[in-house]
Amino acid sequence: MVVVISPAAISAVDAFLAQRAALSGASENTLKAYRGDLLEFLGFMTGHMGGPQGLAPLARIGVPDMRAWMAQARGTGLGARSLARKLSAVKSFYRWLAEREGFEPTAVLSARAPKFQPRLPRPLAEDAARAVINTVELQSDKGWIGARDTAVVTLLYGCGLRISEALGLKGRDAPLPAALRIVGKGGKERVVPVIDAAREAVDAYLRHCPFAAEPDAALFRGARGGALNPRQVQKVMAQTRMQLGLPATATPHALRHSFATHLLAAGGDLRAIQELLGHASLSTTQTYTEVDTARLMDIYNRTHPKA
Repeated sequence: MVVVISPAAISAVDAFLAQRAALSGASENTLKAYRGDLLEFLGFMTGHMGGPQGLAPLARIGVPDMRAWMAQARGTGLGARSLARKLSAVKSFYRWLAEREGFEPTAVLSARAPKFQPRLPRPLAEDAARAVINTVELQSDKGWIGARDTAVVTLLYGCGLRISEALGLKGRDAPLPAALRIVGKGGKERVVPVIDAAREAVDAYLRHCPFAAEPDAALFRGARGGALNPRQVQKVMAQTRMQLGLPATATPHALRHSFATHLLAAGGDLRAIQELLGHASLSTTQTYTEVDTARLMDIYNRTHPKA
């Protein structure tokens, strides 16, 4: 059965997303996910209510309707975490819509998200992180590519960058300054100190790279001179972890997790780490305190004489 969503509802979704893009600087991927979640919800309500839902019928959605939508979603095999994300999108839309149209959104806002165990970051141990940096160059028989891979993973671990942020650096960013101005998710800008090891690794790569560092070209080049593909970084990381006997969780992004966890373990301030990572919310950064507590409890249980 083809479900036709009312033009008024689609227009409202587009206006809501436009406002989010303007006010919160949400990324294109975030907006795309929100739009998909909202159109999926509206599509269900269209079929559930027996026809296209304009703005007035949407304002009359009740608790039973919300329960029916959530039950249908779970019945398709959707996990608790994914359903919680969809419900969050729907609630955000309804808060905005209720304010614009002047109705009471309690029925939608009172829907409870299913409980789920939050995923904790999976950082590497400090010696494992060092081993990755020292070993990654061995995965290539071309010296300049080995130097490039070393520079990339050193930036991920030494500066807490995302892969996209490291590979987004341009030739004009070299030689690396004492601090980099990084534009992260949602256009959020932050200043990241550059440790000497990262600066030296990038300098070594540039000395060996056969391609000139052009101001507007990617700093990190692929084998043929184009911008380095993130999949190549993931591939060389997979080869490195196999050589070192590390678990599958030892990914490029795990180096960023390791950066935060090791700073926290050394007494780093949580707010400062939040700024360095570019997290919009402190609650996101606080997951690293749970990781550190879990690590301490593991040490306690293994080493305490009465454990």
